[in-house]
Amino acid sequence: MEKRRLGRSDLFVSQICLGTMTFGEQNTEAEGHEQMDRAVERGVNFLDMAELYPIPPKAETQGRTERCVGTWMKARGNRDQVIVASKVIGRTANEWFRGDRPSKLVRADIMDAIDKSLSRLQTDYIDLYQIHWPDRENPFGSNPTRVTTLSEPLADETPIAETLAVFDDLVKAGKIRHFGLSNESSWGVMRYIAEADRGVGPRVVSLQNAYNLMNRTYEVNLAETCQREEVGLLAYSPLAQGYLTGKYDDGALPEGSRKVLFDRLQRYEKPGGPEAAKAYNTMAREFGLTPAAFAQAFVNSRPFMTSNIIGATTMAQLEEALGALDVRWTDEMQTAVDDLHQRIGNPSP
Repeated sequence: MEKRRLGRSDLFVSQICLGTMTFGEQNTEAEGHEQMDRAVERGVNFLDMAELYPIPPKAETQGRTERCVGTWMKARGNRDQVIVASKVIGRTANEWFRGDRPSKLVRADIMDAIDKSLSRLQTDYIDLYQIHWPDRENPFGSNPTRVTTLSEPLADETPIAETLAVFDDLVKAGKIRHFGLSNESSWGVMRYIAEADRGVGPRVVSLQNAYNLMNRTYEVNLAETCQREEVGLLAYSPLAQGYLTGKYDDGALPEGSRKVLFDRLQRYEKPGGPEAAKAYNTMAREFGLTPAAFAQAFVNSRPFMTSNIIGATTMAQLEEALGALDVRWTDEMQTAVDDLHQRIGNPSP
């Protein structure tokens, strides 16, 4: 499997990253271990998680995902062979993360988060530590296709320089190696870079944003920003939370699916979303591929992609996601996708 340099860092990550947010909820610890074993066998060296996980976030399950990864690394004795990425939450009113208060991107909360993550992971350091979402008020995903109102900065908004200085201390303490962002906008990325260039803290090496056939908003401004500033894209939700597998076509509700279990797929259920998904799924079959393989192959083929974060709840799903690397993405496929995108745009930003 191809390894790609992550931003300007010394990390070379596999072009496929294993997402782990189902470990501890939809997947047991043993199933999580099995997935990680198989991914590593196929050449994956990159695992993504967060203090928030598993999904859906709940006080009683929070942190289980990192614990699962930690027990796996301890059992396999392979900490030095895998690149571990985790995330600290952004602003939230939920109190269970810090134990007694809402959380923001301030020193006390970030320090609390990193120490708890290191303990759960049974490691002394995290290779890539990311901000899950901003402290400021912004749309989750950060790239809306239209803006009807503009929010004034929050009265207690944490300055980016203040947050970045904490990450500088984490690097100096050896608790993290590199710093990344998630669910950020072009403005946010550039503000962090500007502060780093002033000497405030570490330079951002990666951006983890949603990217798939139904949401190509990354291409509008962030692709240029990240290319010129050497920030690597880590794409999450390549299957649009399952809508690009075809299993929800025509309103179907498969037993055991995330939609049935948790009903948290609203991002892909906006007007035009299900219709767009079915159009792409139909196109995939016309090219002789399963919808999931087609959608994954599209993401894998993008020239700005550093690593595609896949996720699975079954080994069969994992094999299909890994197998998409063998799909040859053709000019004909790209033209068909672009023609459809020109007509329907990004229904699920």
